[in-house]
Amino acid sequence: MIDIDTIVQADHRIKSIPGLVHETPLNLSPALSEMTGVNVRLKCEHLQQTGSFKLRGATNKLMSLAPETANKGVITASSGNHGMGVALAARHTGLQATVYVPENASGAKLSTIRQLGAQVIKVEGDCLQSELEAGRQANITGQPFISPYNDPGIIAGQGTAGLEMLAQCPDLDAVFVSVGGGGLISGIGSYIRQKSPGTRIIGCWPANASTMYQCLEAGRIMEVAETDTLSDGTAGGVEPDAITFSICQNVIDDKVLVTEDEIKNAMGLAARHERFIIEGAAGVALGGFLKKARDFQEKTVAIVLCGRNILLDKFLWAVS
Repeated sequence: MIDIDTIVQADHRIKSIPGLVHETPLNLSPALSEMTGVNVRLKCEHLQQTGSFKLRGATNKLMSLAPETANKGVITASSGNHGMGVALAARHTGLQATVYVPENASGAKLSTIRQLGAQVIKVEGDCLQSELEAGRQANITGQPFISPYNDPGIIAGQGTAGLEMLAQCPDLDAVFVSVGGGGLISGIGSYIRQKSPGTRIIGCWPANASTMYQCLEAGRIMEVAETDTLSDGTAGGVEPDAITFSICQNVIDDKVLVTEDEIKNAMGLAARHERFIIEGAAGVALGGFLKKARDFQEKTVAIVLCGRNILLDKFLWAVS
């Protein structure tokens, strides 16, 4: 696990730049509470500047680099939330960022990454090919490669969301978090497991793309076939040396798979009752809670709404 002091230091670090990383609210949802019989609080990470929690880890990692290393600029691979987080953090810290993306990446997301000041380089092939090329270029240039999740600095930054949640509501009985590579739940889980061991950490996956879930069930990292999911932010494989695997083994108390229909339903509920547009990955966490609500009657739970970055047409199709 990442120790508490490291996460506390990350919190001080990322909030030392005014107006960059926000302390997001932990809102009570009267409608969801009445509907489920649970005291439901929503951790609104979708309200971060880039629309995602990823800004936390990116900012902490970039601010942790030694000046002689940072001055070379940084390289990452992402066509989505991580890329936007690195781009904005780089702009605020005065660094140059290069983001490698797959050739079929969303034009809207690439436009946002460019607008935030990063250079975008397209790579033939899929996300894996862009990540391999980014790593190769980092080795050639000597620039640091900023992993989306497989880095202690990234995980510590994500863990600051857990620090905030316990400060906002010290008596949480459970926290529901969507899982992709495991960076978010590793950070949140590390802090809460050490600070509030009675709080249960529930990992949530789309049933169509559950690589880390399958790896945890098997007790080893392996390749897992995935199919299309609304939760594209959590889709994709797990690196063979991912440090998040062992952390997830230690911090996750329960695991739940969520169908595509359950993701759509959760996104619709957030829109109707909270007036929130959330992306599929956030719908996974809310959908996971709805499947487990009977286990937490009259308890207090937090659901991490991890992001909002979804095209409007796609969102309207999902909730229609």
